[in-house]
Amino acid sequence: LRNTFEYLAESLFGMVEGAMGEKNARRFYPLIGSLFIFILFCNLFALIPGFVAPTDTLKTNVGLALMVFVLTHYYGLKEHGLAYLKHFLGPNLALAPLMLPIELFSHFARPLSLSLRLMGNMVADHKVVLSFFALVPILVPVPFLALGLLVCLLQAVVFCTLAMVYISMAIEHEEH
Repeated sequence: LRNTFEYLAESLFGMVEGAMGEKNARRFYPLIGSLFIFILFCNLFALIPGFVAPTDTLKTNVGLALMVFVLTHYYGLKEHGLAYLKHFLGPNLALAPLMLPIELFSHFARPLSLSLRLMGNMVADHKVVLSFFALVPILVPVPFLALGLLVCLLQAVVFCTLAMVYISMAIEHEEH
């Protein structure tokens, strides 16, 4: 069991390092790792018959997505100061009236997208597994439980990958 969790932790660190670079991986690994473990085990919880995953509702997912949203902009402001807000205006000020609403809409759509994606995929997966348990409770649901394990893992990876992308975009420095 210990080796399994060590492998999981090292693999997750490798994923964070590949997406954010070595320096940022060390900085953001506790956040991304915590999100990954929390989402993974919330998702796996529903594979136990009779239990419902916390990620099957919008309450948990919106909370996680809003946390990522707030932290993304916090780290962007911390890294760049008020100059961080310039990227909402576009490459030059002539485009600012057009770019500002587009950028604001895209940034506010991120938490909605993160939360609905996680909830929709988890609800669909758990409904499929539950349906096969209800129809034929012996042996038939086993392949769907295995597929459910894969879906649980993939949804945690997708959520964390998007969180890493959003944070990386907020903290990156433009090269001239």
